[in-house]
Amino acid sequence: MDIRILGAHNCESLTTSCVCFLINDTLAIEAGSLTSSLSIEEQRKLNAVVLTHQHFDHIRDIPGIALNLFRCGASIQVYSTAVVRDIIETNLLNGEIYPQFQKIPETKPTVHFNIIKPLEPQLIDGHNILAVPVNHFGTTVGYQISDDQGKAIFYTGDTGSGLSDCWRHVSPQLLIIEVTLPDECELFARETSHLTPHMLEQELVSFRELKGYLPQVIVVHMDISLESITKKEISAVAGRLDIPIAVAHEGMRLKI
Repeated sequence: MDIRILGAHNCESLTTSCVCFLINDTLAIEAGSLTSSLSIEEQRKLNAVVLTHQHFDHIRDIPGIALNLFRCGASIQVYSTAVVRDIIETNLLNGEIYPQFQKIPETKPTVHFNIIKPLEPQLIDGHNILAVPVNHFGTTVGYQISDDQGKAIFYTGDTGSGLSDCWRHVSPQLLIIEVTLPDECELFARETSHLTPHMLEQELVSFRELKGYLPQVIVVHMDISLESITKKEISAVAGRLDIPIAVAHEGMRLKI
């Protein structure tokens, strides 16, 4: 399973992009930086986009990818909970902000929405995908993505603490997990349902206690302005747990 990190952060700058990654060039997880990171030819290779929740940094490029594929006569499958689908149709692809690409062209609409239900496995673009509820806004889910070789990753999406129930449903070789803020911002992180390095450590300890191992860990969704201190704290967590923890960056490539 080849993984390409297009966006590794929670906001965009000259050198950073909103969270988004590709699996085997055809399956996108999140839509934070699809159009800004991929050529038109690469965009045309996409078969599906899977979304965790409705916050802007995760859905922002759905209109852009729809427009580009519409011009090419191509289409794409978008997978999300019903809540996320409704929000995109009401607020983005609503005929006022952007065309209703879920309805045009009439014979074969550019965007086709598919509803994800938590804990109900689905086959998407040749991958077995299981949505698992996490502790963030509304109906946010993370995804375990498995291939026919037995390889599996779990991506938490945005999440706060208390993931023990989530861990019971997944057994990945690779864990892609958010850490948005440094420890000094823990109160705000808890109020907004995000993780800090200290909170990450607690969740990894919980994982190891429940599953008996720790997978490879990659951290995403970091706040750019506080990245330096957050990275130092993550390094300290890795030392205490005696495991490597990598911080994702734009252009990073992984293979499991």
